Amino acid sequence: MASSIRPTLSLFNRSPRLSFSHFSTAVVPQSRSFGLKACRMLRKSGNSVRVMASGNVPSSLTDASQENLLEWVKQDKRRMLHVVYRVGDLDRTIKFYTECLGMKLLRKRDIPEEKYTNAFLGYGPEDSHFVIELTYNYGVEKYDIGTGFGHFGIAVDDITKTVELIRAKGGKISREPGPVKGGKTVIAFIEDPDGYKFELLERGPTPEPLCQVMLRVGDLNRSIEFYEKAFGMELLRTRDNPENKYTIAMLGYGPEDKTTVLELTYNYGVTEYDKGNAYAQIAIGTDDVYKTAEAIKLSTGKVTREPGPLPGINTKITACLDPDGWKTVFVDNIDFLKELE
Repeated sequence: MASSIRPTLSLFNRSPRLSFSHFSTAVVPQSRSFGLKACRMLRKSGNSVRVMASGNVPSSLTDASQENLLEWVKQDKRRMLHVVYRVGDLDRTIKFYTECLGMKLLRKRDIPEEKYTNAFLGYGPEDSHFVIELTYNYGVEKYDIGTGFGHFGIAVDDITKTVELIRAKGGKISREPGPVKGGKTVIAFIEDPDGYKFELLERGPTPEPLCQVMLRVGDLNRSIEFYEKAFGMELLRTRDNPENKYTIAMLGYGPEDKTTVLELTYNYGVTEYDKGNAYAQIAIGTDDVYKTAEAIKLSTGKVTREPGPLPGINTKITACLDPDGWKTVFVDNIDFLKELE
């Protein structure tokens, strides 16, 4: 393709019963009010921005054993595995992602007894790359994306060529290439056939072109604290944009130019969002789903599926909601690799 996105392809079989879409029911927005502290609590320290603690940590976290558990989270071998969301026409979406975005169809499976089909797409094999898991439910042609989901990010070498290719294929360009407001990075925005937005970022060669998932949150300090403690993510940077009344925080398990990161956006004064029923969840690998679930409980998260093996295949998982109701599934690392074999 004209774009310089350079995907690789790895095909393998995995048990058809393991589908994280089984746990991707729509999340009902939660009516919680935690106060607006994010922007007032950002303090510059040298060239970095430090976010002050929100004060929502239970006093029980001072217990030595619980502190040891949260310390284990930081040492756990974690990686973002894939993101799950629903589409109304699987073939149409696969065509758009492969022809316009340069992804490869890694595998596809149909589960007729449960009336859905999955397709996995990305820029490299699932054992080393972050990929997309599309879910098509028989007979459902349209979903509500809501206002909470933001976009996915894709790094490209030449953003102008990529945008022109997408335009030539009939894709929708919602923002032409140009520098990001208040910065130097050249970006563009496009939309897929279901209305999911993708931010294109012009960068040099990267091992992880599918580089971002952006979600909106109602209290940035609260979310940062949760993802650091419960998920073991590192706060890579924050950026406040008072002119446009929003603040972002980038978190992940490695640098932005080499790994997929989570971008959290706080819009001034907005505490809740409609999550719709289209976006489902992110999956993350862990060495121990049982310890992971306990750490989530200690960090104001809600465990929606207690840790344990999936029936029939023994792959251990646990599922949870963050303070805003965004869902994540943690998958045992060894079990995940066995499934890929």
